[in-house]
Amino acid sequence: MHTLAHKVAVVAGASAGIGRATAKLFAAHGAAVVLVARREDRLAELADEIRRDGGRASFVAGDVGHPETHDAAVKTAQKDFGGLDVAVNNAGTTGTLMPLAELPVEQWHAIVQTNLTSAYLGARSQIPAMLERGGGSVVFTSSFVGTSVGLPGMAAYGAAKAGLMGLVKGITADYAALGVRANALLPGGTVTDLAGDQDQQDWAAGLHAVKRLARPEEIAQAALFLAGPMSSFVAGSALFADGGNAAVKL
Repeated sequence: MHTLAHKVAVVAGASAGIGRATAKLFAAHGAAVVLVARREDRLAELADEIRRDGGRASFVAGDVGHPETHDAAVKTAQKDFGGLDVAVNNAGTTGTLMPLAELPVEQWHAIVQTNLTSAYLGARSQIPAMLERGGGSVVFTSSFVGTSVGLPGMAAYGAAKAGLMGLVKGITADYAALGVRANALLPGGTVTDLAGDQDQQDWAAGLHAVKRLARPEEIAQAALFLAGPMSSFVAGSALFADGGNAAVKL
């Protein structure tokens, strides 16, 4: 089943975790993918893996906090594959966990830059390219942190991730009638580089009704839904893929 046949997708934060799983799944469903992250070696390895499996992939190494990275990704999609239909703006960082009043200003700016400003910069480059194709789907990876709960030491991260919901709604107001759908994906705790050590993962698992963390591939499946035709009437929404975290506290 090729849900994204003949589509071209940019996946930011593709070198590991949810982004890597999403890029692989999109390619398996027929999309040509442009991989974006800072670690060029990991991007090259993933692109080779996708090609070996019969998919199409290019990559752009760069910091998603810089507008030129997103411009380069869109230009690569257009040059290598003919255009852009889907974007997954997935990069994120929690920063150093500490109470807000103790958080240095420069760390606040770094956390907001990576989690929120980078999403704006991505959409700013991606939307015009999608309009050239008659529309597209932009997916932003938000979080249950900041949208349904606050966690100790994560006020900056929660504020940035909650801000993505305002971005999604604004893009919907501006562009939904022109065929560009914007939605947020809100994962629960996921086994990635950000998940911490085993004690931290066990604690986080207890926040979820299912009493476990997600695999990156499970979150990628939700991203595939938002990117593809099955969500054609879904715009401006928040899709929780959080193992019941937002629904209950046990």
